[in-house]
Amino acid sequence: KYPMVEINCAAIPESLVESELFGYEEGSFTGAKRGGRTGKFEMADKSTIFLDEIDQLPYHIQPKLLRVLQEREITRIGGETKPVDIRVIAATNKDLWNMVREGRFREDLYYRLNVVEVHIPPLTERKDDIPLLVRYFADKQSEINGLPKVTFSTDAVSYLQRLPYPGNIRELKNLVERTMLVSGKSLLDVSDFEGQCLNLGNKQVVRKGGAVSFEGMT
Repeated sequence: KYPMVEINCAAIPESLVESELFGYEEGSFTGAKRGGRTGKFEMADKSTIFLDEIDQLPYHIQPKLLRVLQEREITRIGGETKPVDIRVIAATNKDLWNMVREGRFREDLYYRLNVVEVHIPPLTERKDDIPLLVRYFADKQSEINGLPKVTFSTDAVSYLQRLPYPGNIRELKNLVERTMLVSGKSLLDVSDFEGQCLNLGNKQVVRKGGAVSFEGMT
C-alpha cells in the first residue's frame, strides 16, 4: 500500500544528507523552502527504506541514523520528533567491519544494521546464473531499442561462463548489450563476443584452441 523509498548515500552532497534523510521545517535555515520538506525516512513510514552504499554515509550523520533505528522516530531540522514505522534495508560492496576497525564506521550502528545479513557472491562464484542473466539482459535490450530477440549458441554461453568479469554483473550486462548492437545478428556465437571483450577489465583475453586464457591476471 505504500511506496518503497530508495536512497543512494553516495549521491547526496554531505551538506544535504541530514535534510534529505530527515527533512526540515520552514525557516529552519537560510534557503529552507516554504512549508518545509519531508525527509526520506518520513516518506517511508509504514513501508521500506533502502539505503544503498551505506558505507558512504558521513560519520557525523551515523548517530542520527542509529537513533532512528533504535527509537523508531525522526526529528526534522528545526522541528519536533515524529514516530516512524519502517523496515530498513542497507547495502554495501565494502567490508563494513573493516571500516569499523579503521574508525570510519560506527560499531554500534554496524551491529544495529546487521540483524539479517544477505551475502551476494560475485558473478565469478555463481557462473551457473550467467545463462539466465544473458537471456534477461538480451531481452531487455531488445525491448528498449526495439530490436528483434536474439539467440545464443551453446558455445557462446559456455564462453561467457569462462570469462573473469572483474566488473561483476554490470560488465556482463554491458558485454551482452554491446555485442548485440555491434553485430546486428539474430544468432550470436563465440566470435561475436570475442571481438567485444579483447580488453576485458584491462586484461587481454586470448583464445587458444578450445580454451580461454587471460593474460596479465594474477
